[in-house]
Amino acid sequence: MNFSSIEDVRTSIDGIDSQLVSLIAERGRLVKAAAGFKKDQDAVRAPDRVQKVIDKVRAEAAVVGLPEDIIEKVYRAMINAFIDYELEQHRSLVQK
Repeated sequence: MNFSSIEDVRTSIDGIDSQLVSLIAERGRLVKAAAGFKKDQDAVRAPDRVQKVIDKVRAEAAVVGLPEDIIEKVYRAMINAFIDYELEQHRSLVQK
């Protein structure tokens, strides 16, 4: 990529950010759907599943040249936020 200014770089970053927001929103809808299949809060937290996701994205990051620690930090933050969201969704389903 060749850029002629910092503004060009920022415009590209902004475009990627918009795509990421859309993808994260889609992930959120899937997380909400998953809550209906889980029996309890332990199933929502699913530490084994979390580790599998982390391992998978670390491997994918290595293939595309992204430092694995960066993707792990990003994914752990995102997963933790979605676990909180899914716990709320799960609680609301159990109360019905």
